[in-house]
Amino acid sequence: MPELPEVETIKRSLEPLVKNRTITGVDVYYGGIIKYPGPADFCGQLKGKIIREVGRRGKYLLFELSDDYTLVIHLRMTGQLIASKPGVSLAKHTHLVFRLSGGQELRFVDIRKFGLIYLIKKEERARIKGLYTLGPEPLDEGFTLALFEETVGKAKGGLKAFLLNQTRVAGIGNIYADEILFESGLHPVRKVESLKKEEIKRLYEAIRKKLGEGVEFRGTSFRDYVDGKGEKGGFQERLKVYDRGNQPCARCGQPLVKTAAASRGTVFCPRCQG
Repeated sequence: MPELPEVETIKRSLEPLVKNRTITGVDVYYGGIIKYPGPADFCGQLKGKIIREVGRRGKYLLFELSDDYTLVIHLRMTGQLIASKPGVSLAKHTHLVFRLSGGQELRFVDIRKFGLIYLIKKEERARIKGLYTLGPEPLDEGFTLALFEETVGKAKGGLKAFLLNQTRVAGIGNIYADEILFESGLHPVRKVESLKKEEIKRLYEAIRKKLGEGVEFRGTSFRDYVDGKGEKGGFQERLKVYDRGNQPCARCGQPLVKTAAASRGTVFCPRCQG
């Protein structure tokens, strides 16, 4: 699933290609991913809208449109949003094509059909619970150590589950949770409430560092993720633990352990994160 760095990279790659263009029409090949309104109203309301800017909140892409509309897209597991010229053949599993002014198209491709798309007025954001209840953005200036300490103080349970909880901190998924915990030297099932002040600081710094690196290297490409131009990211070359079970730890050489934490596949170093 694309996480914060991947969605941010998609946003940055798409914005110069679609900003200030008018949506001239929408071709729907599979309407099941349109969650609100119905496909007919969705297409009718989008026609003629201008894309004012492209934003991101957590793992959601937010296309701010004219007339105070917002096109909200969540890529879920395998979704791709790729800009293309109209003459290029449609990729398999293309479900929506947004036709734009100036000879540009925006195509939504999704092998597993798990993606979510909404068209809402700005005041309707509470309609999308997963968007409305998101925690703070971890790369924003407002995400301070003091705010994070307050968030940790209200939480209970394992650290991996805490990092994956989008109401606590927005945008972290399985890949970056493993990398953050390794960077901070903390065990995935360690209880949040057991953290000491210095460990909370380490975790905070690791969140900022690893997500920042993920953005810098344009995301992690293993299977489906590509940016808005269809190009792969490069952070997979810098992963220390994720998807490296039984391989030697980059720090101590101990074999990495693959287990389950928060019902997700998890890799950690038993020595460095003991």
